[in-house]
Amino acid sequence: MPKKLEENIDVGEILHEWTVQEYEKHERNRAWYVIMSIIGIVLLAYSLLTSNFLFSLVLILFVVIIFLQAHQDPIVIPFGITDLGILLNDRFYPYGELKSFFVIYNPEEGVKTLYIDQSANLSPRLRVPLLDMDPNEIRITLMSFLEEESDKEEEPLSDMIGRKWRLF
Repeated sequence: MPKKLEENIDVGEILHEWTVQEYEKHERNRAWYVIMSIIGIVLLAYSLLTSNFLFSLVLILFVVIIFLQAHQDPIVIPFGITDLGILLNDRFYPYGELKSFFVIYNPEEGVKTLYIDQSANLSPRLRVPLLDMDPNEIRITLMSFLEEESDKEEEPLSDMIGRKWRLF
């Protein structure tokens, strides 16, 4: 469980630090909204015809989230790698609570992202854009503390779909 940062927590020496946005804000044109509206209406009609009201609720919540994201700026979050763990906003993740990491770097697609898996089974994978940071430098630093999943060469499917369809 990550620790909330307080005055008395020793986070160690900061090796790398940068700021990331809470989510990537996409520029969406009118065509995107028309296409997504058609898809949403078709899915909503299907869910109502099949009496799947839970799916209808999920669709409506998804639309509300996309609307809210489009009309507000993302929060800027500090991120840091220390010799004792990872700093993300106001949380500290000691290396003992982290399982592994991998870096996806694909300049043609504009993907440069660090993924960190937590040891707890139900904890989400941390996804951190590397922005202007050198991915090899970050990789070498983290290899001293965590196991690298070198077999992962592509970004997760959910991230790829979200990026290509400009969802999140």
